[in-house]
Amino acid sequence: MIHPTAIIHAKAKVPSSVKVGPYAIIDEGVELGPDCDLGPYVYLTGNTTIGARNRFFAGCVIGEAPQDLKYKNEPTRLIIGDTNVFREHCTVHRSALLGEVTSVGSQNLIMAGSHIAHDCHIGNGVILANGAIMGGHVCINDRAIISGSCLIHQFVRIGTLALMQGGSAVSKDLPPYTVARGNNGICGLNTVGLRRAGFSSADRLELKRLYRALFRSQANLREAVNAARNRFSSAPSKLMLEFLANAKRGVCVDTSAGRVDEEEQPNSEE
Repeated sequence: MIHPTAIIHAKAKVPSSVKVGPYAIIDEGVELGPDCDLGPYVYLTGNTTIGARNRFFAGCVIGEAPQDLKYKNEPTRLIIGDTNVFREHCTVHRSALLGEVTSVGSQNLIMAGSHIAHDCHIGNGVILANGAIMGGHVCINDRAIISGSCLIHQFVRIGTLALMQGGSAVSKDLPPYTVARGNNGICGLNTVGLRRAGFSSADRLELKRLYRALFRSQANLREAVNAARNRFSSAPSKLMLEFLANAKRGVCVDTSAGRVDEEEQPNSEE
């Protein structure tokens, strides 16, 4: 299951069920789980722990040193969960400081040419499309979708089930369930994603009302959040409000003033 041109350090931990393609390299500090599949020219390095059933396509570089001037060649860490797909030439860097970690959860799709920087934390079921790029210390929560050529500034948080439209960029936090458009803009809820995730009609309707109260009113956002705590009680609404209350970089703003989404028309199913 190991191509004769592959180079595997004697101290690397590679179960017998792992497939290793031509010219792949696995360095000393790497630990692989069972049933992983490495394509040609994959490079796994650093103090990197990888779970089961991960697939790495041609040219991936996983666990390389962070692009951080403060980094002093310490044996920092990268931890990857199970059943992820890393497409061609994507890069994932380990953390910049000892005691910190870059982490990627499980069942994520990391498409070609995308980059996960040092100290980032990727949840579960996340999609990074081709060319999506993030700075250090970014946190992307479960089932978020980052479309092609998107840019995420360092320390930004991306909320659960948020969606970034292709080519958009954020340097402020993107709230859960919302859609990012342009630069630091949002244009409504990820209604398709909410339906696919099994959110009830009642929860979706409450989120739409909460969105309007928070982002399409004239109130200061902090005041709107405090007022909304007494009006909105569903679990998704509470998650949204908690995310906003913990924002430190500011929050993306609604850019669709005066426009009513089709899903929000009075004759909709909700």
